Formats: sequence, C-alpha cells, structure tokens
Amino acid sequence: MTDASNILLYVNDAPASARFYGALLDRAPVEQSATFALLPLAPGMMLGLWQRDGVTPRPHLRAGGNEIGFKVADPAAVDAAYENWATKGVAIALPPTDLDFGRSFVALDPDGHRLRVYAVNDAP
Repeated sequence: MTDASNILLYVNDAPASARFYGALLDRAPVEQSATFALLPLAPGMMLGLWQRDGVTPRPHLRAGGNEIGFKVADPAAVDAAYENWATKGVAIALPPTDLDFGRSFVALDPDGHRLRVYAVNDAP
C-alpha cells in the first residue's frame, strides 16, 4: 500500500488560493503555475490547489463537504491560532468553541473549504 502524500482542493483561482494559503501557513509554494500550486502542509504531506475548470474528470462537488484538520497542542494554541487567522482577515465559520472532543474553531478559505484548528481533551 502506498502512503498518502497530497491533499487536493479544487479552487476557482489557483494563484489567489496559493497566496491565501501561503500567507495563512507562512509557507511558499514549491510548485506553481497558472492553474495549480503545491505547498507543504507537514513532512511528507503537500496541499495541492487545482483550478476547478481544468480538472479531469470534472469534479461534481463544491467546497464545504469536508475539512482539513490542524491539530495543535492545547486549547490556548487554538485561541492563539484563531486570533492570528482572524487578524489576517480569514473568514470564520465557527469561533473557538468547546466541543465533546476538545476546543476548536473553523475557518473558510476563499472557495469555502473548511479548515478546522483543534486541540483534543486530555484523556481521563
């Protein structure tokens, strides 16, 4: 079995999405063209931003049907990330909230893809 190495998001404007994610994650694209960009997410994991109208086969779904999760160390780190992203003007769908699994907030990229930052509750 091969390991996953990319998360691909279908976007309306690949260069605009690359600027958004580059600024949000403080990472520069390692590959970029007029219709595609690739940014490092974590060791061994890349984020591909593929302009929707050039994808084959054509995607049927729009954004918002899933999330990219960003696990952080603790609830204070959730709140700090929220403040950082909100200061950058990122759209927020859910402000920091305590849920059954831990503390979390949900942001949206320019295409409506959901980005969840979370910290899990300590085990009892």
